[in-house]
Amino acid sequence: MLKQLMLVKLPLLLLTIISFLGSSFVYAHGPSRLKVKESITIDAPAEKVWKTVGAFDSLTWLPPVTKVVMEKEPADQKGAVRVVYVGEQSVTEQLKKLDKEGMLLKYKISKNNTALLPVTNYQSTITVKADGDKSIVTWKAGFYRGDPNNDPPENLNDETAIGAIVGLYKVGLENLKVIMEQ
Repeated sequence: MLKQLMLVKLPLLLLTIISFLGSSFVYAHGPSRLKVKESITIDAPAEKVWKTVGAFDSLTWLPPVTKVVMEKEPADQKGAVRVVYVGEQSVTEQLKKLDKEGMLLKYKISKNNTALLPVTNYQSTITVKADGDKSIVTWKAGFYRGDPNNDPPENLNDETAIGAIVGLYKVGLENLKVIMEQ
């Protein structure tokens, strides 16, 4: 009788323990994916703006960038890889999609440098849309902060990551506007 009782209760006990352990993992949570989206209206035709924005091998319109070196070409094909330099620091980016007709460029950072840009798992999309004889450029991204651990240092937390991307996008889009409206 004791043996039969143990055979019934042991599986219930094990199931209870497993359920408890499993539910404790549900509460474990890493950082959330962060998102940024910035847009600007430019007094220039969309085709002109796209010619500049859609060139994966050039970031002449993005002020902090000092040079772009292509590691894998052609620059207009999915899989192209560029190294983007700001002084001696760099990040490596891979082209995910280039839709010339839809004026859409999608890329990701494939080699992070959190000292330069305090983010990880960064993916971004830039689009240009015609608005009469003007253009609307939208630059958006999804990413994680530079440090995925709980209680990250201030230079790698959510606020710093968002601030860095928003700052970069605003400076870049404002400069693009100035260049395109000349």
